[in-house]
Amino acid sequence: MTLRVFVATLAVALAHAAHAQPQDYPSRPLTMIVPFAAGGPTDTLGRILGERMRASLGQTVVIENVTGAGGSIGVGRTVRSAPDGYTIGFGHLGTNVANGAIYKLGYDLVADLEPVVLLPSNPMIIVSKNAVPAKSLKELLAWLKARPAPAAAGTAGAGSGSHIAGLYFENVTGIKLQYVPYRGTGPAMNDLVAGQIDIIVDQLSNSINQVRAGNIRAYAVTDTKRAESASDIPTTDEAGLPGFYFTFWHALWAPKGTPKDIVAKLNDAARKALQDPTIRKRLEDLSNEVFPSDQLTPEALAAFHHAEIAKWWPIIKAADIKAQ
Repeated sequence: MTLRVFVATLAVALAHAAHAQPQDYPSRPLTMIVPFAAGGPTDTLGRILGERMRASLGQTVVIENVTGAGGSIGVGRTVRSAPDGYTIGFGHLGTNVANGAIYKLGYDLVADLEPVVLLPSNPMIIVSKNAVPAKSLKELLAWLKARPAPAAAGTAGAGSGSHIAGLYFENVTGIKLQYVPYRGTGPAMNDLVAGQIDIIVDQLSNSINQVRAGNIRAYAVTDTKRAESASDIPTTDEAGLPGFYFTFWHALWAPKGTPKDIVAKLNDAARKALQDPTIRKRLEDLSNEVFPSDQLTPEALAAFHHAEIAKWWPIIKAADIKAQ
């Protein structure tokens, strides 16, 4: 076989493989990169969805926790993965918006990723260790203001939801906090329960079980309405901090260049998971709210992502947040 014939044969074979791949996909397990530690709200949501996506895809979705730098290391792993649909990245407002205004990333959050689907959002909740004497939000604000030194506030790293919400809390109240970064909100919650830090402005889905167990104290939910899963906890409006609203969304992305047919299959599997009554109930129990169906397309996520960057980057840059 001459070199020219070999090259031509190889080109045909590669073209056939590229054409056949979406139809054969997936033929082996997928990896979902979760950029925070196991046990936190991002990890929990990723596992709930990955478990149900397996039924649609016919393959296991393996969760890989890649932590550090506010989730930017995990997103980088997704960016550098092969664009074959076997690696997908789970991210959110912090990892895929805020980090771009804080860290010197080796990738572009928009240009280097393919949007797959917008995933549920949930409000934040202001919680403290039980040793804090305040029993209401107004008392907590008074206690924080009266302290000789700033209270220790746990975060999942610079640019994480807990960090952005904490900065917003500072902006609204005029109270300064001393941030303690962790590799995820799960480890931060462990230290809050142990009394090693004072407060967290945390995702409701991550805190509610500890609140119910009596291990930490809740003060208010950062939404305009009470959460169904925590109807006894007042809103910030009701508790004395009007206008302090903050909800935290999630999404799935794939590496840039992932074939559109594969992105469509991933989107379909995720949408079916979100429509499953059992999964829907689990999400609602964690106070996660699913977006309307017309916002669940890859194109809708792309537009939403651009809008969120335009909204948050000026605010975050003005706060001069430094990578921790």
